[in-house]
Amino acid sequence: MSRPEPFFREAGAGPGVVCLHSNASHSGQWRELMDRLAPDFHVLAPDGYDAGKSPAWPADQPMCLDDEVALLEPVLARAGSPLVLVGHSYGAAVALTAALRHPGRVRALAVYEPTLFSLLEQEAPAPNDADGIRHAVTAAGEALDRDDTDSAARHFIDYWMGPGSWAATPAPRKPAMAESVRQVRRWGDALFNEPTPLAAFRTLDVPVLYMVGERSPTSARGVARLLCATLPQVQPLTFADLGHMGPITHAEPVNAAIARFLAGL
Repeated sequence: MSRPEPFFREAGAGPGVVCLHSNASHSGQWRELMDRLAPDFHVLAPDGYDAGKSPAWPADQPMCLDDEVALLEPVLARAGSPLVLVGHSYGAAVALTAALRHPGRVRALAVYEPTLFSLLEQEAPAPNDADGIRHAVTAAGEALDRDDTDSAARHFIDYWMGPGSWAATPAPRKPAMAESVRQVRRWGDALFNEPTPLAAFRTLDVPVLYMVGERSPTSARGVARLLCATLPQVQPLTFADLGHMGPITHAEPVNAAIARFLAGL
């Protein structure tokens, strides 16, 4: 069986930078950042499984973050070594996993709220800081069992962006987002059951820009609390007025911070 190939966007020339998108999104979320970095960097932004133009994950198999990393291999190879990984949410969790799996290949990371909820589960059993997203995933999954993709998307999007966010989403954008949320249980399984222990991140001795929105849910800030106390070369950055979807809703300040970080490497 041939290895699946991801779709990816590409721009610029220079040191490699690979940008990984969040759930219910695709590589297009990084267009503005790619334009900003292209004069100085070779920037690639792939679509993950079931996102954008990349292949679907086989529905009858469980998936883990290592599978997402494996899908990215052609993109990582094209970026060259050592490269920089940029990630948001689920994509940031994949970026950290990729950096651990490929020591020496990644020279730095810029991550916005990686959703490694397994670290919260390892710290303490439920009830814990992951309760909110756990309940949202459960509610979204139950809605999908009723084939109610609209309610599933509402549970998921409103958790991350606040009550009423799904209702306020422009109608043309809703169908693709609702369809992507069909993967919510798979995302939850991968993030809650990731076996990597917190201590493993002490070995990730490269510069890490760790961005957090002050208005983000407890689950994202809980993961940040753990990782920022563990990563050896972490540079925490909090955006006072942003939430979890900051790289999409307020791309300019987030992209500017990433560009400054890369310029200083």
